[in-house]
Amino acid sequence: MSAEKPREIAVRILRQHADKGGFIDDLLEQGLANAPLETADRRLVQELVFGTVRWQGTLDHLIRQKTAGRTQKQALQILLRLGLYQIFWLDRIPEHAAVHETVEMAKSLGFGPQAGFVNAVLRGYLREREGTIAELARLRQQQPDVGYSHPAWLCHRWETRWGSDGLRALLEWNNRPPQMYARLNTIKTSAEQLARQWDAEGVLFTPRQWDWAPQNVSFELRSHPALASLPSFQQGLFYVQDPSTLLAVKALDPKPGEAILDFCAAPGGKTTYIAQLMENRGYIMAQDTDVRRRNMVRENCDRLGVRIVMLSRATTTMNFDLSEPFDRVLVDAPCSNTGVMRRRVDLRWRVQPAELKRLARMQLQLLGKAATQVKPGGRLVYSTCSLEPEENEEIVQNFLDEDKTYRLENERMLLPFRDGVDGAYVAQMARHP
Repeated sequence: MSAEKPREIAVRILRQHADKGGFIDDLLEQGLANAPLETADRRLVQELVFGTVRWQGTLDHLIRQKTAGRTQKQALQILLRLGLYQIFWLDRIPEHAAVHETVEMAKSLGFGPQAGFVNAVLRGYLREREGTIAELARLRQQQPDVGYSHPAWLCHRWETRWGSDGLRALLEWNNRPPQMYARLNTIKTSAEQLARQWDAEGVLFTPRQWDWAPQNVSFELRSHPALASLPSFQQGLFYVQDPSTLLAVKALDPKPGEAILDFCAAPGGKTTYIAQLMENRGYIMAQDTDVRRRNMVRENCDRLGVRIVMLSRATTTMNFDLSEPFDRVLVDAPCSNTGVMRRRVDLRWRVQPAELKRLARMQLQLLGKAATQVKPGGRLVYSTCSLEPEENEEIVQNFLDEDKTYRLENERMLLPFRDGVDGAYVAQMARHP
C-alpha cells in the first residue's frame, strides 16, 4: 500500500477531529507519529490542519455562498475547506494543483459523483479570486466574526470591552502562528553558556525583555531543529514557556528557604521557575489532580534539576490534606484559556458561554480553599490565562468580599494586542498578620 500524501493525512486528521472531538494538537501529533514524511511535508500537514481549523468559520461562509446554504456531508465539507484554504491562504501551493488534488481526494474518499461539484465550487472561486479577496477584507471590517473566523458571541464580548479596533487587533493576533519562547534555567547554566550551546546546535534566537522578568531569561526561538533532539533541551538548560506565564511568579515573589504551595501546578513551568528564583533552596508543594499531569511536573523537575518540589497526591481539587501553612500560595486556576487562543487553534470552537459560569464557580472555590493554606502575613496569588472578567477580577472581588483577612495588593492583565504576549491575569493578595 502506498504511503499517504500530506493532504491525505491532513484530511484524515480533520475527519477524526470532526468525528470524535479531542484536541487538534493531540490528533496531529498522533497522525504524524508514524508517517514517513520529510520535514517539509510534515510542516505542510501541520499548516493544512491548523489553518483549516483556525479559518473554519470564514471557509464555511465561502462554502455557503456557493451552495445556497445547503448542508454538505462532513467529509465533503472538510475537503471544500481544505481546497479553499490552499487557494486563499497558502501562496506557495499553485491554485490549480490545490483544486486538482482536492478533486482527486473526493474521488478516493467515495465522493466520485460529487467530484464535479467540488471542482465547480473551487474553480468558481479561482475565477472570482480578486473579488473574493476584496469581500474577505470587507468582512473583516463589517463582520469581524466571519472575516476573522471567531464565534460571534466572543466577538461581541470583546468589542464591548475594547472597541472595534481592539477587537480586530485581538482577532488578528489569534490568527497568527505563535512565536516560541524559551526560559533560561539558571539552576543549570547561564545566558552566555546557553547562547554558545545554541549557536553550536543551530538555534537562532533573540533575547527578549519584559518588565516582569529579569534580563536574559526569556528568549524568542526564531529557528531551530526539533527541540527534543537538542542536547541543551535534554540537559535541562531551558524550558519552553511564553513570557506571560512569568508574571504570576513575579507577583508571588518567592524567596530562598520559603515554603510554597503551587496549586494546579502541571505541567510545571511556573513550578520550576519558582524553584529557580528560590535558588533550589526551600520547599515547594506542587499539587494537581491528574496523575498523568503530575508525572509531567516530575519529569520537568528531573530534567531541569529542580530538587525542592514534592508532588501532592490529592485526588480531587478540594482535597488539600496539608498539615502546615505556606509562606506563599499560587493558584493558577483552570480557565477558559481565551488568552492563549492563538496557540490552541480549535479552542475558539470549543469554548461556550455556559462554560464561563461553570469555571467561575470552581475558580472561586479553589481560591477560597487555597487561601486557608497561607500563613498570616503571607501572600496569595491568583492567575489565569483567560481574558474574561468573570474568571479574573470578578473572582478576586467576590473572594475579597467573602474573606476579610485578605487585601488586594496588585492586579494586572496582559492583553496580547497590547503587550505582545499571551493573555494572562494575575492578582496579588496579602493575608493580614
